[in-house]
Amino acid sequence: MKFFRKNMKKQRKIKILKGITWNIFLLGLVSLFTDISSQMVFPLIPLFLTSVLGSGAYLVGIVEGAAETTASLFKVISGYWSDKIRKRKPFVLFGYSLSSLTKPLFAFANSGFFVLFARVIERIGKGLRTAPRDAIVAESVNEDVRGKAYGFERAMDGIGSVMGAILAFMLLPILGYRKIFLFAFFPGLIAIFIILFVKEKNAPVKKETKNISLKVSFKELSFNLKLFIIVSSIFALGHFGYAFLLLRAKSIGLTDQTAILLYVLFYIVYVLFSIPAGILSDKLGRKPVLMIGYLLFAITSFGLIFTSGIYSLILFFAIYGMFFAMIDGVQRAFVVDLAPEHLKGTALGSFHTATGLVALPGGFIAGLLWDKISPEATFIYGCILTLISLFLFMFVKKNAKPSY
Repeated sequence: MKFFRKNMKKQRKIKILKGITWNIFLLGLVSLFTDISSQMVFPLIPLFLTSVLGSGAYLVGIVEGAAETTASLFKVISGYWSDKIRKRKPFVLFGYSLSSLTKPLFAFANSGFFVLFARVIERIGKGLRTAPRDAIVAESVNEDVRGKAYGFERAMDGIGSVMGAILAFMLLPILGYRKIFLFAFFPGLIAIFIILFVKEKNAPVKKETKNISLKVSFKELSFNLKLFIIVSSIFALGHFGYAFLLLRAKSIGLTDQTAILLYVLFYIVYVLFSIPAGILSDKLGRKPVLMIGYLLFAITSFGLIFTSGIYSLILFFAIYGMFFAMIDGVQRAFVVDLAPEHLKGTALGSFHTATGLVALPGGFIAGLLWDKISPEATFIYGCILTLISLFLFMFVKKNAKPSY
């Protein structure tokens, strides 16, 4: 009986990892170590801004929004050029290197605007690497496990986030904010080293991409894909992000360390659901999985309006983790499903750019509502835009499930 149970467990593991190539595993490790570095820094930034530098919530929104908007401006360019020259890895390597080398800058910040500057430079690295890396993921697996592959890479990213946040929690009372920012440099170096072993397809430059302009590339994207990008952008405008969940924790009287523990909970749930969400999207289609994710965010936004205690906050941090797992990797797989074969990088870059460009106004609006009206106004705003997105999503053609 013991042998039978052991054998069944082994078979389940093999089934879960079936189709995950060595390239995907290496990219997963890169994401893991990068996020150990990132999450020793990023969840501390809203707390560092408000607790140490004395900034308001509006600046938290501007910093987070400007960071994502900056990254987004580079995503479409790097995606397009990686399609044009049929080379992904140089963008990935330089992007991760820039992000890792920038992390120690936060240790020298004496004003909110220096934090904004450092965050923007760091996100340029993310902008350069994201679309080409996501294209390598798509090109490293068979189509029938594409959702699982993105789920695996996102789960490894999430494991790194959990480890980084736990390290931040443990080291904060010992080292303080600034020394943690310096220490975060080292996991990033490991990620850069691993990238050297990632391989990409040595595909020849195709005739249809050799002389194609960025403008023409956009025109080649299908109406259905463009509609999905519009829907995602409206949703992203109202997606206030984890920074405001952390501020909510502080607004009801929780300590910075308790807020970090809640952040760890969010990422643990995210990790647990990322691969199952990807597998589910391979079997049922991307659209229903994404719509469930949007609905979970609407529930989170609505619930945070009334949250006043730690137990309800624990619940909504967990639901937020489920929501993020449902959309993070699946959106990327959906974009690739709808993209022309020779324009994967351009399509992914266009998606990331569009959703990222609204992050700055979205973050500013969320922070302004928080400071000028109330925290509840921020969550009402997020809930309303999510419901609008859900309605518009119904008009995206239901061809999310790939045909093999």
